[in-house]
Amino acid sequence: MTSAAVCVPFGTHVMIDAYDATGPLMTDRDLLRSLLTDLPARMGMHPICEPVVVAVGANCKKDPGGLSGFVMIAESHISFHTFPARHFVTIDLYTCRVGIDAEAIVHSLTSAFGVRDAEVTVVPRGLRYPPVDLDPLKKRTGLA
Repeated sequence: MTSAAVCVPFGTHVMIDAYDATGPLMTDRDLLRSLLTDLPARMGMHPICEPVVVAVGANCKKDPGGLSGFVMIAESHISFHTFPARHFVTIDLYTCRVGIDAEAIVHSLTSAFGVRDAEVTVVPRGLRYPPVDLDPLKKRTGLA
């Protein structure tokens, strides 16, 4: 008898497009770096490099410049791109963990950035990731 494989996602991707953002994180490099330093630990995740925050100048009418920040975590990454002249910030958090409290993460981040309106997308990733083979010997010996 063959049982159907249970589909367990590889991870979770939280994307926030935040409008009407007015908090100091929009323009304060040190505060943004602190957030990228503290956030992984608050989420039970593990940074594998120092956070990077850079000021990005205007590229075009659509992109008047702002701050971009990024930290790699063992579980994947967290990034931000602020556009203070437009009161807009994009936030991207990807983790190989499933079952994270996305609602709490979104609330924490939108509060930190002083966001009054946001589009939030939470996507399970890696839906066809191969299941973990807990006993490879069974396959090799035909005892499965």
